Amino acid sequence: MSLKILITGAAGFIGSNLCEYFVSKGHDVLGLDNLATGSLDNINNLLLRPNFSFLKGDIREINICHKAVFDRDYVLHQAALGSVPRSINDPITSNEVNVGGFLNMLVACKEAGVKKMVYAASSSTYGDSKAIPKVEEHIGKPLSPYAITKYVNELYADVFYKTYGLDTIGLRYFNVFGRKQDPNGAYAAVIPLFTKQLMNKQSPTINGDGSYSRDFTYIDNVIQANEKAMLTNHPLAVNSVFNVAYGERTNLKTLVELLKKSLSRYDKSILDVDVIYGSVREGDVPHSLATIEKAKQILNYQPEFNLKDGLDEAVQWYWSHL
Repeated sequence: MSLKILITGAAGFIGSNLCEYFVSKGHDVLGLDNLATGSLDNINNLLLRPNFSFLKGDIREINICHKAVFDRDYVLHQAALGSVPRSINDPITSNEVNVGGFLNMLVACKEAGVKKMVYAASSSTYGDSKAIPKVEEHIGKPLSPYAITKYVNELYADVFYKTYGLDTIGLRYFNVFGRKQDPNGAYAAVIPLFTKQLMNKQSPTINGDGSYSRDFTYIDNVIQANEKAMLTNHPLAVNSVFNVAYGERTNLKTLVELLKKSLSRYDKSILDVDVIYGSVREGDVPHSLATIEKAKQILNYQPEFNLKDGLDEAVQWYWSHL
């Protein structure tokens, strides 16, 4: 059965992958993006598909949100200004997009009678919590403006469910990586940035001594989580948040070694590129690891790609596209 799906942030990394997947499944997909950080290159292959349409617009404009949600069954809300450093440098814009824009989308979904809004939450919400692994019900204080905005999303979603009956599900992403993730710009994520540098025989810089660890999550695991959250009828799923991760952590020193090994299949000399160690980045959480039991039990989430397999897939894509 074909569903009518709105995907916000459609030209970004995660949004474009979601668009590609749901278009391939035969659903009627509308993509919304203001192209501030996303790129039409990510969805060029979809623009001529009969079941895909694109609306250029900004979620900070309520009329755009109303237009985008009209006649849609489901909304997968990915639009946001990501990056902890970006939010520290410019907290006002991060708040306008991530909080104001999110509220606009909630209002539009409520008034259009959308069946469910699945939204991108963030592992940054765990903040200064020392607990490892991270369990959905136990968070700390946010460590950055970005983290605050993503926590506020969860609070607003909860209020809209309880007050207006809007079904929402939040997915707390843990360090997502994979094809179409931009390696360029001041706020590039670590895996695409390091991949590009190593391909160019440039030494990547690790912030700190390399001991900081992350639960790196391949894009196909995230696509699966979004589909299962969108389609689930489980009574405990609605108005809840779920960790979306693989459930293993890897420190940055090991990450670089895995990347070098994966890239060496194409160029053996990459194994000889040295690593530089710099200062710790402000607002960074030392360690991040998710428990994914809740998502497994309620959403039947079963991540298929571990870090190594995901890196091999991502590196193959970067090698042919950079």
